[in-house]
Parts: sequence; structure tokens; C-alpha cells
Amino acid sequence: MHIIKSGLYLGSLSIMALALAACGQNTEKAAASADAKPASATSGEGITVLIGTVNPLTGPLTHWGVDSANGIKLAIEDANNKKLVWDGKPVTFELISEDDMADPRVATQMADRLVDKKVSAVVGHFTSSTAIPASMTYDTAKIPHITYSVTGAKYTQQGFEHVYRVIASDAQQAVGMAKFAVEKLGIKTFSLVHDKGAYGEGLATDFGKEAEKLGAKMLSTEFTTTTSAEFSSVATAIKTKQPDFVLYGGMDAQAGPLAKELRKQGVTAQFMGSDGIKSEEMLKMIGPIDGVYASTAGATTDKMPGYSEFATRYQAAYNQPIATFAPYSYDATHVIIAAMDQAKSADPAKYAPLIRKTQMQGITGAIAFDEKGDLKDSAQTVYIAKGDKWEVAM
Repeated sequence: MHIIKSGLYLGSLSIMALALAACGQNTEKAAASADAKPASATSGEGITVLIGTVNPLTGPLTHWGVDSANGIKLAIEDANNKKLVWDGKPVTFELISEDDMADPRVATQMADRLVDKKVSAVVGHFTSSTAIPASMTYDTAKIPHITYSVTGAKYTQQGFEHVYRVIASDAQQAVGMAKFAVEKLGIKTFSLVHDKGAYGEGLATDFGKEAEKLGAKMLSTEFTTTTSAEFSSVATAIKTKQPDFVLYGGMDAQAGPLAKELRKQGVTAQFMGSDGIKSEEMLKMIGPIDGVYASTAGATTDKMPGYSEFATRYQAAYNQPIATFAPYSYDATHVIIAAMDQAKSADPAKYAPLIRKTQMQGITGAIAFDEKGDLKDSAQTVYIAKGDKWEVAM
């Protein structure tokens, strides 16, 4: 297998405390609204490459979206600091950033906008519900699309040639989550709750199948939405079933209030979600309640190559700690840029085939893709909420 060799990653880890704070959201939005440029604009002075990203920069998932966008900005900055040269011309990467508010309808509009601006690649969207419909637009335009957070299995099962993710899928995670619940926690019965979104429903469905294979009995399936704010009826329905365990498929904005409502009604079942609930915001919402777990599609940070130095750079640049996904969004962007640099071109027809051949050691670990665009090997970690922090449980 051909190995993409690029000095971007090694060089990036040696550049500390970049002055990126000034390149904030206002600058990005100004760039997003500027006149469209060709995907790889060549002049006598150099080559400009446009890379698009779409994240929830407003709304209930803002904390996730800003964190992810920050990781992408660091990768772009590192690439520009490398002062790459293609065919004797200096290369500059520009980021076109859009906000889909985690709304599928807005997501497709933002995808159309990026296509109109002739971006050479797209990094994002954040949720399965936004990335899956948007990926259809990018596939039609033949623009490679890579995500750092989307775990919905369908994303890479649509038959599209160039969709990728640098994180484990729900199908991959569900096996480990079910095994943890049945073998580690010893559950016999469980209820599913999901928000009807592509991510939430997919995770819950996959978990249910795997848990039943291991001998646990599913008692019920309840539903919320991605905008739900009241959970008493759902909690009451679960209370009548008295399960040992509740699996929630969805994001922290709903998982936190639901977990609190369950405890308020006297439900002592263990509660578990996936990447979407492992956040500081979740800890703040649930307070000191017991039995709340989160599975993440990745290794613990102490096992991520380069994480410590990256976290220092991130803190210096944005004056806040990493939420979760910034290292993954950085790696996803680096995969794209490394392929472009090897091809010496931002033309998808020339660089896209090289993405599939990627073998790279990123901040989050080894990155290599299978024929669908999923990681060949993916780590998984389960955490338990302990007061104001998440502790490793598996």
C-alpha cells in the first residue's frame, strides 16, 4: 500500500502557541460571504486552495461545533506555515466556514453554497443527520467529504466514492457498548431512547441488536427529538418498565435533562450514551448523579500520539480546553491536505484517489481507510461521570 508521506503533522507539533485567536468567527464568515473563487486559483504569485467546513456554530450544539472548527483552523494554519510549493508556485489554503445549526435542511443549503464556491474538499458536518444528506450534494459535485465526528453507519454505506471518517462508526461502537453493558455492568434488561435522528436512531438500533445477541432483553423503545426540552412522559414510560439499563441515542442537550428526570422519578437504571453526551455541558446538567456512562469512538487522550502538545497549542490559541473533537477535525483536515500535497494539486480528480491509500499517524492514532471510507482499526473508550469530570470505566 502506498504511504502518504507529508511533513505537515511533524511540523505542526513543533509550532507552539500560534496567534490564531484573531482569526475568529467573524473573519471566517466574511470569507464565506466573499466572491467565490475557483477551487485552486492559480496566479503569477501562487495557488490558493479553498477547503470548506460546516459545523453547528449556533444553537444547542455550538460548543461541539466551535471546538471542531478550531481544530480545522489549526490544521489550515499548520499547512500554510509549511509554505508548500506545487509546480514552483507557493500554496495558500483558505478555509470557508459555514454554520448549519445542526439542522439537516440548513446543512444541504450550506453544502450547495460550498459547491457554488468551488471548494476542493469539505471537512464536516458534525452530526449524522446533517452529514448524510449533505454528502449526496458533495458526491454529485465530485468533492471529497471527510468527517471527524459522524458515527452513523449509513454515512459510508451509500456507495459514494469519496466519503471518509476518522472516527469509529456506530456499528463498530455498538459491539463494545453492548459488551460493556452486559458483561461489565451485568444488565439483564434494557430500554432504548433516541431522538429519531440518523445518529441517535442508528446507535440505539445497533446497540439493541448487539445487546440481545448477548442475552439481554429489550423492554421498550421511547422517543425524543433533537429539540425536546421536556422528558417527564418518557421517564414515566421507562419507570413502568423498570429496566436495568437505558441506552440513549442522541446529544447531550437532551441526554442531560432526561437522565436527571429519570433519577427524579426514582429510576435507578444505568444510563449510557455515546460521543454526543461526553461533554462538560453534560456534567453540568446532570450534577452529582450516579450511573451515567459515555462511550467514545477513540482512545483515551493519554494514548493519543501528540495530544498533550496539541492541547497546549489549542489552549494558547483559543483560551479554552479541547471539548472532544478538535484533534479529530485536525486529523481529518490533515488527511485531505496531505493527499493534495502528494498529488501537488487540489483537483479532486488528481488527489482524491490518494485519500483511500492513506496510512498516517495522526494526533488521534493510526489512520487508514477501508473500501467504504471507514477506519480499518478504531479504538473505543467508555467513561463514567464522576461529579465534574469523566473517568475511564473501560
